[in-house]
Amino acid sequence: MRYMILIYGNEQQWGAMPPEAMSQFLQQFGAYSQELVAAGVMRAGDELQPTFTATTVRVRDGKVHSTDGPFAETKEQLGGYYILETESIDDAIRWAAKCPA
Repeated sequence: MRYMILIYGNEQQWGAMPPEAMSQFLQQFGAYSQELVAAGVMRAGDELQPTFTATTVRVRDGKVHSTDGPFAETKEQLGGYYILETESIDDAIRWAAKCPA
């Protein structure tokens, strides 16, 4: 069965991290990703661009409307994801609990 781990965090906090702290944070994600690959459960994963690069698309009355920026302001933003294939939901939960974010 496939499961998706969504990585949420505060973009402002990420942007305010000192370079050394950000480097350590990213190293944790690198190690986590390698562990997923070594276990044979990782199917995909990626970091997403910051929300200010988003375009929101809506269709109303058959007309397409696009707007720069995210749909809604939130305290936490979706920053990335992992798609895993595991034997059970319990296995997926164990992997999700190890995610550095």
